[in-house]
Amino acid sequence: MEIHGSCSDRFSAVWEAFADSLRSGADIGASVAVHLDGEPVVDLWGGHADQARTRPWQRDTITNVWSITKTMTALCALLLADRGELGLSTPVARYWPEFGTAGKDRIEVRHLLGHTAGLPDWDRPMTLDDLCDWEKATTLLARQSPRWEPGTASGYHRFTHGFLIGEVIRRVCRQSVGTFFADQIAGPLEADFHIGLAAEHDHRVSEVIPAAGPAPAPNARVAIPVGAYVTAQDTWSAQWRRAEIPAAAGYGNARSVAAVQSVLAAGGRASSTCLLSEAACRAVLDEQSHGTDLVLGIPLRFGTGYALNDGHAPVSTPNPHTCYWGGRGGSLIVNDLDARMTITYVMNRMTHLGLTDPRGRKILQAAYTALTL
Repeated sequence: MEIHGSCSDRFSAVWEAFADSLRSGADIGASVAVHLDGEPVVDLWGGHADQARTRPWQRDTITNVWSITKTMTALCALLLADRGELGLSTPVARYWPEFGTAGKDRIEVRHLLGHTAGLPDWDRPMTLDDLCDWEKATTLLARQSPRWEPGTASGYHRFTHGFLIGEVIRRVCRQSVGTFFADQIAGPLEADFHIGLAAEHDHRVSEVIPAAGPAPAPNARVAIPVGAYVTAQDTWSAQWRRAEIPAAAGYGNARSVAAVQSVLAAGGRASSTCLLSEAACRAVLDEQSHGTDLVLGIPLRFGTGYALNDGHAPVSTPNPHTCYWGGRGGSLIVNDLDARMTITYVMNRMTHLGLTDPRGRKILQAAYTALTL
């Protein structure tokens, strides 16, 4: 299996781990990137962009990265907060007055970012058409009540996260989250990541490949029987690509994810661009919850927009000041603020293993092995 790109000698263990994943068939097509001090030291891709293995995964191949999109949306909010335009401890209703009803008047922006707002899903069935209707999705959320006392526990906001934060961003800057991200983050960083994909990029897309077998039963303590459920096949549609669904419909590859997210690990800078202050980067480490997530049913420690390392997390690193999240099917982003390192893994073949997927974890382990050299 031929692998393309570049990898510094120091990080050869990452190359080996990636090659093994492709050779073994664990991956069909994928990409891996590692940034150290804001500079790329690994940029690899290989395999195929389709299940039939007729199209090679190219340097500019992009795919739907699911919930890694949440980290991009969170970064938009952090940027606005760093500029003094958004208060993380300010009630959401200050920016979005219609939201402050039905017991939500004391929900703060940080509760949205930390999945503690008590709004993990809608109170009515949602179709793909509904998810692609911004006004409908956000209006319904503004009307409903939280399912638990906001701020007391996390419950993963799998789709609502992006609409909630995205509407706050829209109220603050009068731009959609996709437009703001493109203008203020992806553009300055020259990152090939998109929240809302233009038709001109369709030819570069590797459609996600559904996981084999039935999904395991959820461990949730807060039942979500009527919320939106999107299949892998739904994401193959132009409707999904064009819509701005900022919790799940971002398109990119490992290189573009690392180009954006490495600003956190590098103290606000990436290459020659200064995007955030050091204080804004450290804000992601402010703990919002620590315990069993009410929706996922697993122990998680959430900071501001990211899960945090706690030694027992599904994704753990040797350093305490680490934030991370994964995308449905196996993609992974890890920012280590102590080592000033960012590790990203993006693939097209999905599994049901979530944050325990061994493919990304092996890449992560290999990157830390390189640091000891």
